Amino acid sequence: MKRVSKLAAIAMTLWAASGWAGCGVRTPGRVESALATTVKHRITVGGKHQSNPLPATEANIHAGRENFSPYCLVCHGLDGQNTGVPFADRLSPAPPPLTAREVQSYSDGQLKWIIDNGLYPSGIPASRDILNDGEIWQIVNYIRHLPPKGSLGEPAAYSGDAAPPGAIGVAPSASKPWEVAEHKPGFPHPR
Repeated sequence: MKRVSKLAAIAMTLWAASGWAGCGVRTPGRVESALATTVKHRITVGGKHQSNPLPATEANIHAGRENFSPYCLVCHGLDGQNTGVPFADRLSPAPPPLTAREVQSYSDGQLKWIIDNGLYPSGIPASRDILNDGEIWQIVNYIRHLPPKGSLGEPAAYSGDAAPPGAIGVAPSASKPWEVAEHKPGFPHPR
């Protein structure tokens, strides 16, 4: 516990010192990004030892994609790799592709914690009271099994195309029929 407090104090000191260096909006440097990633993985993001109770079945991955679409596609695109998101590279910090090592190196429990609680200063909003635990665990499964970059097209919200019925956020050229995920006991059925 003493080590965590010392690491937190060092991280806060470095963070405060970097704030005094200037108040302008800029892309974080390599050292600043590495420090922030280390602090998030080791100190601020909870859930490290929590395991996903839902197996990574095709049905759960697909349900995760369906749950991901209306909530996450605005910043991460349909494929989790910012495809078709016109402002992604202009945000500070820019959302990383969810296939990036910095994201994939989180434990399943940490990914759930981030989706549940949001992540400062990244801009990820908390989904608590919006998504239930089952939906979040399915999203975690989807994040672990993302499709190839660009394979799902761009979100209809940015392409101007009308989405087919039942396919929230999917451009017609990339749509596939949605399947219903099998219901798992202990978790409310997604919609």
